[in-house]
Amino acid sequence: MTTATIYLEGLSLLGPGMNDWAEAAPRLLGQAPYQAEDVRLAAPAILPSTERRRAGTAVKLSMALGLAAVEAAGADAASLPNVFSSTGGDCDNCHNLLEVLASDERMISPTRFHNSVHNAPAGYWGIATGCTEASTSLCAYDATFGAGLLETITQAHSAGKPCLLIAFDTAYPEPLYAQRPIPYPMGLGMVLSPLRSAASQAELRVSFSSEPASRMDDAQLEALRQRIPAARSLPLLQLLASGQPGRVVIDYLDDCRLAIEVAA
Repeated sequence: MTTATIYLEGLSLLGPGMNDWAEAAPRLLGQAPYQAEDVRLAAPAILPSTERRRAGTAVKLSMALGLAAVEAAGADAASLPNVFSSTGGDCDNCHNLLEVLASDERMISPTRFHNSVHNAPAGYWGIATGCTEASTSLCAYDATFGAGLLETITQAHSAGKPCLLIAFDTAYPEPLYAQRPIPYPMGLGMVLSPLRSAASQAELRVSFSSEPASRMDDAQLEALRQRIPAARSLPLLQLLASGQPGRVVIDYLDDCRLAIEVAA
């Protein structure tokens, strides 16, 4: 890839101290004080009651992000190919499964088992929205956001239509937290189109780079950027919140990062 161009049509963000994009934007820009707070999640009403009862943190978070991004784009969720990118999926569920396996009982709940599959959030999304378009679920450790963005750009250009990215992470409880210290659930949703349209909010030009990643001036936001893989997107989100053209570099692989030029 030299440079890939994509158009942003819808955007969402949910994380500690940022319950939606409208609340997050001024905090990213330093126009309102930022304070990390616990993330409030609820099972979306769009899910049938049985699935709503079974939904864990990963499903609640990814559904909220996807629905908000689709609404911001004025799009139809059922018509969008989608990419779900997450470092660990449902970390609470993983903890509970391991806890049971380490006990004398060792009887696994069928609900916990099916929620342990990495593409479970994509399955819930299809049930809720009726979407039968192509769906990809990725696991990319600290490259969660970068890998998801590249896959979504590829999918959008391949399909010749807008595509939905949902990049999210959930937090492990102890003792797994000591090995993978992600402090909060957090993620973002983006509807990306290969063509400029009336819904286009910004043009993004993405290329590989060896430059160091852009950092956040706010110490708390920078801590999130370093500790939550999906939060590697924060410099880009800050630039998008400003409504101004500019350029940021986003973490991807150890020896390769993503340079993103934004034209409003």
